[in-house]
Amino acid sequence: MSALQIVAAVITVGITIVGVVLFARAVAHLVGIFRVGAPDHRTDHKGARTTTLLREFLGHTRMSRLPVVAAAHWVTMISFGLLFFTLLAAYGQIWDPYFSLPVLGHFIPLEWLTDLFSWAGFIGISLLILNRRGRHPARSEGVDGRRSRFFGSTFWQAYFVELVILGVTICVLSLRGLEYALGSATHDHHASALHYPLTFFLGDAFGGMSIGSMKQLIVVIATLKILISIVWMITIAVNITMGVAWHRFLAFFNIFFKRHATGRTSLGALAPMKVGGEPVTMETLEDLDEDATLGVGSVEDFTWKGLLDFSTCTECGRCQSQCPAWNTEKPLSPKLLMMTLRDHANAKSPFLTAAQDAREGLTDEQRAVAQVPLIGDTGYDITSPLTAYNPHGPDAVIDQDVLWSCTTCGACVEQCPVDIEHVDHIVDMRRYQTLIESAFPSELGGLFKNLENKSNPWGMSARARLDWAKDLPFDVPVFGTDVENLSDVDYLFWVGCAGAYEDRAKKTTRAVAELLNTAGVSFAVLGDGESCTGDPARRAGNEMLFQALASQNVETLNEAGATKIVATCAHCFNTLKNEYPQLGGNYEVVHHTQLLNKLVRDKRLTPVSRPDEADTSGAASTGGSVTFHDPCYLGRHNGVYAPPRELLGALPGVEYKEMERSGEKSFCCGAGGARMWMEEKLGNRININRTQEAVATGADRIAVGCPFCRVMLTDGLTAEQSEGKAREEVEVVDVANMLLAAVRRGQDPKDEPAPVAAE
Repeated sequence: MSALQIVAAVITVGITIVGVVLFARAVAHLVGIFRVGAPDHRTDHKGARTTTLLREFLGHTRMSRLPVVAAAHWVTMISFGLLFFTLLAAYGQIWDPYFSLPVLGHFIPLEWLTDLFSWAGFIGISLLILNRRGRHPARSEGVDGRRSRFFGSTFWQAYFVELVILGVTICVLSLRGLEYALGSATHDHHASALHYPLTFFLGDAFGGMSIGSMKQLIVVIATLKILISIVWMITIAVNITMGVAWHRFLAFFNIFFKRHATGRTSLGALAPMKVGGEPVTMETLEDLDEDATLGVGSVEDFTWKGLLDFSTCTECGRCQSQCPAWNTEKPLSPKLLMMTLRDHANAKSPFLTAAQDAREGLTDEQRAVAQVPLIGDTGYDITSPLTAYNPHGPDAVIDQDVLWSCTTCGACVEQCPVDIEHVDHIVDMRRYQTLIESAFPSELGGLFKNLENKSNPWGMSARARLDWAKDLPFDVPVFGTDVENLSDVDYLFWVGCAGAYEDRAKKTTRAVAELLNTAGVSFAVLGDGESCTGDPARRAGNEMLFQALASQNVETLNEAGATKIVATCAHCFNTLKNEYPQLGGNYEVVHHTQLLNKLVRDKRLTPVSRPDEADTSGAASTGGSVTFHDPCYLGRHNGVYAPPRELLGALPGVEYKEMERSGEKSFCCGAGGARMWMEEKLGNRININRTQEAVATGADRIAVGCPFCRVMLTDGLTAEQSEGKAREEVEVVDVANMLLAAVRRGQDPKDEPAPVAAE
């Protein structure tokens, strides 16, 4: 061995030992943090979970929303694993420049893949670097560049990781070229384009060097490659919170242990509130210990999956870029929230993982961090939102305005490429604040009181639940009066609180009832036997109030023999379909746009056009142009995107105009997460932001499929019109109202129903 080889061997062996030891210690530290978390059962259906993992990993299905970035990330990811063999070879090349791995060293398919992914990795990481630079906050709009999805991300860590990959691919390409050149000079039969299909021309560039120089250069570059790789290992080992690097390992586990083994995003139903890994119900509540924690009041109250979520965050900012709160200048960023919880868990870990009798030996700072409340008033400056996130702050880790800004729209969960369950974690923290601390926005006090006393958010009398049906040209069957068992009708029509009490929503209720009657679909309603589904209570963290309302409804529905339900409210639809099964209520639930679309396709409803747009019946006109706003709890939470659009497409004479943010990327109306009953005091109003986008399409009408959306967008439109920013003729209507107008036109005049009050 030459002196160069001896020095290289000593350096690489020494730094490798240090790197491996530190990395093993870091892994043990992370596992220790995860084990502190509450239990959570995520090991069922291992086959389905494995399939989901392989599909998301190899297919990059969660990344595909940004195609160019997804392709660049995919080749970079594959190259990270595939080029590990070149790292092993580099150790051998220090001792012997002619070294190649036994069996695999000149295995042609592996050599082809090595060449291909060396170049692909180089190009891919270059594109990712350019993308990060191009989207740097300094180059973006908004307060301090907060429109950039990378706002708040730790840039030095990201650039370090990217430059490491860039350096490794350059070293691999250089070594491949040198191997070819050395083989050609020594007449090795492996030195051919067959074995070096994409690097032989690099070898030609080294052809003028002497054999000795080529051997020395191989040793130098192999050493450099090892140093780059191990320095990366050491860096992430001493930076446990470096999510942009650790996600390479943790993402596999986070995807495998996602809530739904089938791969469905963790939306729809909220995860039930648990104590000791078991769901809390009205029956089990009394059996809990007095010191049992309801919800999450400290970082260790999160489940181990929650702690894994925080550590897996890649800081890519896709969640942040889609968040309605963040996009309207509010302090909530799902990304920054995950980063803060990750940093706080790590800062508190010495206290959490230490034995009880060993905690006195901790430093004053370590004990102080353990005493910082998770939620409180941090006194942040709205013009500098990052100050809302201080894991070592003296007052609290997360500001209460961060927690209550969430609309639970699910955009963060839908966008996350590593399946972090943001909404579940936010609601769990709300549960503690509501049930244990009674620290919730003052407006929610009235909501809870109305739900407890009157079983509806408006505090209206149950006797008024059928007022919407007055003056209809047909009788609306009521369970218990006209129908003895719901199995005798096709559907139970779940009217919902908004549909029964809110004037604008009543028009939708009447329209759906009339359409069902016209189509010959038999249905019945519960009348005053219907109560709020509990959605606003649950999203506001009042789990036990939700349990009370839901249990009552499930008992009523089961006793009534309900099997098929149609709902006009996206929130009722989601709760009945996805959350009532948690309490023993299993029904076939459809949204009214789904059912009406099916009735049109089956020719049971026939929309027609006529020359003039005006509709003497008073229902919404179908003429002109329309855009559709996707309700979050219909679209993202339940994947229902096509039926309302197909229904609008079936209306004659209607020009459809899609908003830029639609489908999976649709922007929230601002009413979810119980925000319907809270004042929007921070930043800009979400509903106005959405209304402006809808008006910008030039559409005459904004179609909706949820009464919450109708209220919020109508109010937003009114606010815009009062400032002269929107055309006065634009109106917000439910899809059902537009269909009714078209169907009425096809009826014989003498059979046409009595007019309904105009919009």
